[in-house]
Amino acid sequence: MTPSSSDLDRGLLISVDGPGGAGKTTIVRHLAQILLAEGRHVHVTAEPSNGPIGKLAAELTPTVTGHALACLYAADRYHHVETEIKPRIQTGHVVISDRYLASGLVVQRFDGVDPVFLWQINEEVERPDLTVILEADPDVISERLHARGPHNRFQSPPGNSRTETKFYREARTMLDEVGFPVLTLDCSNRPPEQSAAIIRDELNAMLEPADSAT
Repeated sequence: MTPSSSDLDRGLLISVDGPGGAGKTTIVRHLAQILLAEGRHVHVTAEPSNGPIGKLAAELTPTVTGHALACLYAADRYHHVETEIKPRIQTGHVVISDRYLASGLVVQRFDGVDPVFLWQINEEVERPDLTVILEADPDVISERLHARGPHNRFQSPPGNSRTETKFYREARTMLDEVGFPVLTLDCSNRPPEQSAAIIRDELNAMLEPADSAT
């Protein structure tokens, strides 16, 4: 479906989350290229953000744990929304965030933080128009992480890919229960450009009813 002119001017927030090694960054890049080719204004961002709180969170991740780190990441998320995400949405950009709220409900669980607490400290952030949660076979993810190396301490221990996949499924259930639009994609054997096209189609399908009502 070709987007209407009103769609092209509409600001949106799409988050792409999932276990480390699932292919988030590559899929985000392909999705941005597709949307740009359709004439949309696109802004790609990521978490932790490049803001001062995000840089501090990334710096402290190896040594700070539990509730303290969870609150620091939540603080970065709120600051990220106010200083980067909302201003771009208000100027008609499709903002694509490589990690966002769903990741906030998952990562600190490795430190034993209760998911209810994680929801409570994140529930007031900007709600995505679409949350994409990527899945892949944990063995495939482990192979990818072994090949590229872990990005943080949560990706290092053996077996974490399987646990992280489980946590993301539970996060999906939590987001479903509060009415978030969520798309789950298995990327085990699907090319990243195909996954990006599926996300684009889902986005257009979501926008179509709104256009029909105007």
